[in-house]
Formats: sequence, C-alpha cells, structure tokens
Amino acid sequence: MRNLVGFDTETTGVKPGQDRIVTAALVKRTAAGGQEAMTWLINPGVEIPPQAVAVHGITTERARADGREPAGALEEIASSLAEALTQGAAILAFNAAYDLRILNAELARYRLASLEERLGGAVAPVIDPLVIDRGVDRYRKGKRKLGDLVQFYGVAPSLNPHDALEDVRQAIAVFDVIERQYGRVAAMDTAALHSWQQRIHHDWAVSFNSWLSSEGRPADVDVDWP
Repeated sequence: MRNLVGFDTETTGVKPGQDRIVTAALVKRTAAGGQEAMTWLINPGVEIPPQAVAVHGITTERARADGREPAGALEEIASSLAEALTQGAAILAFNAAYDLRILNAELARYRLASLEERLGGAVAPVIDPLVIDRGVDRYRKGKRKLGDLVQFYGVAPSLNPHDALEDVRQAIAVFDVIERQYGRVAAMDTAALHSWQQRIHHDWAVSFNSWLSSEGRPADVDVDWP
C-alpha cells in the first residue's frame, strides 16, 4: 500500500485560469493504511454559476455565509500538499492536471507561493487513476469519468457524488483496484509510475488532438501532464 495524499476540488467552472475553488479535500493515507481527512469550504468571492451548483450543491449564499476566505484556505491546502510530498507521499487525484492547475492559478491570484516554489522543483510524484486506466485498458470503449471507473472496477458507489471528500476516497479506491489487477502497475515504484503516466498522457493527448483536428475542432488538449 502506497503512501498517498488524495486531493480533489469542486469549483465554479472548468477553466483553471478563470474559475475558483469552492471546496477541497485532502486524505492522507500512510503505507500502513491509516487515514487523515481534511476539508475546506471556501467563499470564492464570485457568484457560483447555477451549472456548478447543480454539480456540487454549494450555493453562493452558503459559500458566503460559511466559507473561509480564500487566501488562508489556499495557503493551508498548498502547505499540506507540499509537506506530504516532502515526506515521501504521492499526490493522488483523478484528472490531476485540472486540480493542480486550478490550485496554482488560485495561489497566483492571491500572491501565494506555487507548489513548485514550495517544493523547489516539479510537483511529483503524482498518481492519476484516469491516466492509469487509459494506460492499462487503452481501447476500452465508453466514458471514463470517476463514476464510470467506480462502476467498472466494482468500487462501492458514493451516496454523495461530487463531494470533494467522497471523490478523493473513491479515486483512491479505484487506484487500489487497478493496482491489484495489474501487476505492471504494482511493480513500479511511485517515481517510475509518475514517468509512465507522463508518457501515457502524452501519447493519448497527441492521438486525441489528431482526432479533434479531423473533426474540425480545436486541438487544444495539453500534451504535458500533470
């Protein structure tokens, strides 16, 4: 069992440079199996669009009444992630590139140090069940959202989907099943697994961008991960 810090955010939208974090959760899991969970409700300082409320259930009114001011909460989140990495944990996040990018954008917005600045280098290692699933079962048809992988890998469904803490726990559970089923994943140490995911994502993104171009759509999927 790997030493992990699971991470997830729920936000005002899907554009990391524009949107804001509304809730966040971390779950620290040691190699011995112990867990410690932390959650944040943040007042993003902007209206939360109805489309986002429909996903995670946090209204503007609730965020204003009960949410933390962003700078303090973001500092706690970033400090906790950086500390976990320096202590030998890997960040585990489903679609990790999005959560890490929106966190760094938020840190920059409030003139706080980025994760890279706190670590003195790249944010690594990272484990992303989405990328790993593409690597071990590349040609499987169907969607690959977290809920889809929960069902595919036989993980108990969440009673509260799109809750950041529940999503973290389910992402960890999906990864644990993948690692049990695929010896090549289990055999890699975490640094090697990080590098393998970079290659898997690059190849997938190049292929997907080619398909987008063939459909006359913008080929704008970032080939870099995380």
